[in-house]
Amino acid sequence: MTRKALSPKQKRILQFIRKFVDARGYPPTVRDIVSGCDISSTSVVAYNLARLETAGYIRRHAKISRGVEFLATRRNSQNIVSVPIIGEIAAGEPIPVPNSETWDTIATEELEVTEDLTRAKQRVYALRVKGNSMIDALIKDGDIVLMEYVSNAENGDMVAAWLKAEKEVTLKRLFRENNRIRLEPANTQMRPIYTAPDNVEIQGKVITVIRQLA
Repeated sequence: MTRKALSPKQKRILQFIRKFVDARGYPPTVRDIVSGCDISSTSVVAYNLARLETAGYIRRHAKISRGVEFLATRRNSQNIVSVPIIGEIAAGEPIPVPNSETWDTIATEELEVTEDLTRAKQRVYALRVKGNSMIDALIKDGDIVLMEYVSNAENGDMVAAWLKAEKEVTLKRLFRENNRIRLEPANTQMRPIYTAPDNVEIQGKVITVIRQLA
């Protein structure tokens, strides 16, 4: 299940509510949130609480000063975690992106998955797959891959590889061969990419594939 990503302020409010409830056994008032999150006014808090309620993180009860029910407690008890979806990656010919420094890592969506899918990794993000070069690895166009942020990988790892000279990123298996890197597709109809080691920057490796059945 995907949902719109929370703003930093909404994440701060949600964290404050959770900690407040855990510490005191009852929810905070709007003014408690204003003070605890260093927010300018009660109207700003009210707006963000409405957004959190729409997103399904909380439930508010009218005419009750402490009427905020933290629904995320139920989600956490089911070991559900949110992973940011930060864009698409080519599993075919590399697709151009601005550059490795400005590659868009601002999530527009969040994917809710069970905790076991992240394999207890802390730096996990998601990408939608575009193309079919990894189809023999059972990764097809439209699937979602969960990636661990890493800057190095072992031979055979499936990685998001940034090609510096081409300013493109692609999803392939990585192999080091003498003085070159081979980025191998999992599709017998496609050829590998060969490039110099200093032309490749690893931006993450695949830890889980979430397949689209349709």
